[in-house]
Amino acid sequence: MQNRAYSVLQVKSVDEDRRVIRGIATTPSVDRVGDIIDPMGVKFQNSFAFHWQNQHDKPIGSVKSDKPTAKGIEFEATIAKEDEPGTLKDRLDEAWQSIKAGLVRAVSIGFRPIEYAFMDNGGIRYSETEVYELSAVTIPANADALITTIKSIDAAARKEAGVPDPEIPAAPEPAATGKKARVVKLESKPRDGGKPFVIRKIKRTT
Repeated sequence: MQNRAYSVLQVKSVDEDRRVIRGIATTPSVDRVGDIIDPMGVKFQNSFAFHWQNQHDKPIGSVKSDKPTAKGIEFEATIAKEDEPGTLKDRLDEAWQSIKAGLVRAVSIGFRPIEYAFMDNGGIRYSETEVYELSAVTIPANADALITTIKSIDAAARKEAGVPDPEIPAAPEPAATGKKARVVKLESKPRDGGKPFVIRKIKRTT
């Protein structure tokens, strides 16, 4: 299951020689207004991919993140350099120049939900997530248009790149406020050689 969240890119410093950008991915809203990701529940492996405009076939560098805090997660993104003229050099130079000029002012986070709960407003609160990539994306200066515009850009980029729409967990029927769900991934074979089985329900005791 793949989802996206968006955050305004707060550039703290820029290293011209190494093409390093340091910033903060603040507590973001996901594709639908009202959804929340808890930064303290974010898991990731350093380093992970840095993409251009949510296009998975358009990598521009790599990202390293600091430990999560309640206010967000600081990160360091390095945009690669290419001396040989061509499409790759053009993309890397465009990304670097666009971010420095303030034309690209947001990051899009690709994540897998692990534990989440439905809230009173119909949104989803993700208490545990796994982040696997970061993208630099364009947003307008008007904050009121932030979510709508980002969704449009994201949809166009996904369509062009042939990437399927993200999967957002559907609310239970009927919707139950505060009901939690947890995604469990089992890959190991049974130790005793027993037959595979399906878990229908998991009851938490804590």
